[in-house]
Amino acid sequence: MRKLIVWNLMTLDGYFEGTKPWDIDFHNLAWGPELKRYAEQFGEEGDLLVFGRKTYEGMAAYWPTAEDEDKIKSYMNGIAKIAVSRTMTEPGWNNARIVSDPIPELTRLKQEDGKTIFIFGSAALADSLLKAGLIDEIRVCVVPVILGGGNPLFKANEAQVLLKLIESSTTQSGAVILRYEPVKA
Repeated sequence: MRKLIVWNLMTLDGYFEGTKPWDIDFHNLAWGPELKRYAEQFGEEGDLLVFGRKTYEGMAAYWPTAEDEDKIKSYMNGIAKIAVSRTMTEPGWNNARIVSDPIPELTRLKQEDGKTIFIFGSAALADSLLKAGLIDEIRVCVVPVILGGGNPLFKANEAQVLLKLIESSTTQSGAVILRYEPVKA
């Protein structure tokens, strides 16, 4: 059985992007050798990336022509990808397909043999999958900055979601990488 893992960078006040879409300059405050190694490991650990439409469009616009991070660029462009969207008709990125209803699709894919399935960005998608009980792990890099506003990583929820810390580490930049798994009822 495959794991479904969410990965994101988040400010200390809980935002994964600023007030405008793709306002993620704060990522540069955390970037360094530890995060680069961590990002490279995703390509070894996973074999499928899942994105919500907005994150997918941004990634698809960036990675095919990215000039740096050769190892990361290689796996981002080569790995299988799913764009979750009810409006897209063509994926427009190598090795990608579109899924309109992610819950049954990811339930099925988790039952198959394979490596880890990662969700990068895509806070609304991650929230719906967490509420559906499909998320096996949440990995968050807390960037040492208070942004003051933006798009929150974790959305309002009617019930608490209990998490168990499974690992933590600190980078030279002062960012903290946290790994949690949801506590099953």
